[in-house]
Amino acid sequence: MRIIVGVTGGIAAYKATSIIRQLTEAGHSVKVIPTANALRFIGATTLEALSHNTVDPDLYTDVDSVKHVALGQEADLVLVAPATAAFLGRYAAGIADDLLLNTLLVTKAPVVVAPAMHTEMWNHPSTQENVATLEERGVRVMVPAEGRLTGADYGIGRLPEPEEIVKFALANYPVSSLAGKHFVVTAGGTQEPIDPVRFIGNHSSGKQGIAIAREAKARGARVTLIAANLEDSNEFDAQLNVHTAAELQAAVAATLSEATVLVMTAAVSDFKVANGAEQKLKRAELFAEQSSIQITLEQNPDILADAVAQLAADNSKCITVGFAAETAGGEALEKFAQHKLASKGCHILVANDVSNGAVFGAETNDTLILTKSGRAVSAKGSKALVAAELLDVIESELA
Repeated sequence: MRIIVGVTGGIAAYKATSIIRQLTEAGHSVKVIPTANALRFIGATTLEALSHNTVDPDLYTDVDSVKHVALGQEADLVLVAPATAAFLGRYAAGIADDLLLNTLLVTKAPVVVAPAMHTEMWNHPSTQENVATLEERGVRVMVPAEGRLTGADYGIGRLPEPEEIVKFALANYPVSSLAGKHFVVTAGGTQEPIDPVRFIGNHSSGKQGIAIAREAKARGARVTLIAANLEDSNEFDAQLNVHTAAELQAAVAATLSEATVLVMTAAVSDFKVANGAEQKLKRAELFAEQSSIQITLEQNPDILADAVAQLAADNSKCITVGFAAETAGGEALEKFAQHKLASKGCHILVANDVSNGAVFGAETNDTLILTKSGRAVSAKGSKALVAAELLDVIESELA
C-alpha cells in the first residue's frame, strides 16, 4: 500500500519515527511529508532513512511535476501523526498553505489524523468544532490518549502509542470486506415521558454506536442507524430517529428482515411510566397538600431478546450483538457478561464497566467482547478503536 505520513510541528513528532518504521517493515511504501515546524523537532535525514524515500516538504520545488497532485492521487492512505491544533484548524478551513495540506485537499484516499496537544487545547470549542467538521467529511480522527504531557501536566491530549496508531490507520483502509452486508446499528439512549416536558432517561451519548456504524461503513457495509435521541446525520445509508423504547422496537422490527448484522448499542430504558400525563404536571398542584408523589413504572419489552427470537423463527443467519453496561469490573464483569450472553441468546455480547460515570459521554471505552463460540477479546482505547476490534470479531463470526 502507498501511504503518506504527514508530520506536524508538535513535541510528539519524535513518535512518528516508530510509526514510519512499523509501516515500512510491514511492507508498505511510505512517503513522509513533514511541515516546516515538524522539522524543528525531527530532521529530514531521519525521516528519509526510515521511510527509504526522499523528504522534500517544499511546495515550490519540482513544480513541473505538480507534486502535490501526484502525491494525493497516488496515495492509498494518508496518516497525519501528530496533528496539532493549528493543523486541524487549517485543514478544517480548507487552507492549503503547504505541501501536506495541498496533498490532503487533492487526495480521495482515506485520511486518518492522530491529534496531540495540551488538554486545554483539545477541549477548546474551536478544536472540537474542527474535529467535528473533519469527521463529517469522512476524516477518521483518533482520540488522544490520557497521560503525561509536556512538563508536569497530565490529561487527555497525549499522542497514542505508535502501535495503536498504526493499527487504527490500517483498519481504515477500504478493503470492502463487508461489501454486500447490511448493518443495523442502534445508538443513543431512549427517553420515557413522564409528561410532555419530563422523562426517564439515561446518560448514553451514542458515541460508541456511531463509531461502530462508521467502522462498518468504512469497511463497505450498507448501514442503517437507528438513533435514539441523537442529532440527524447524513453519514449513513439511512437513519431512523426514535425516542422511546417502543419506537426503537418498531424500528428494529421494520429493518430486521434485511439485516445481516444487528448491533444493539443503544441504552434502552428497562421501564416506562405506566400513565404518562398528557399535560405538564404542575408543581403547585402536585405538592399543595403533600411533599412527594408516586410514579408507577412498568416493564419495557426486551428488544434484543425479542429480535433474537424473531430471527430464530425466521431461520435467519443475521448476527446479533448485544451490549451490557454493568457497574462491576474484572471477574464479576465477565460473569455478568457470560450470563447475559446466554440469557439474550445473541451471538456476541460486549460488556463494559460504567461505574462512577465511566464510559457515558467519554471518548474512550474499556470492553470485554464475548462470543457464543467461546471467544473472549478485551478491547480498550478510543471508541473508534473498540469499534474496529468489534468489527474484526463480527467479520470472523460472519466467516
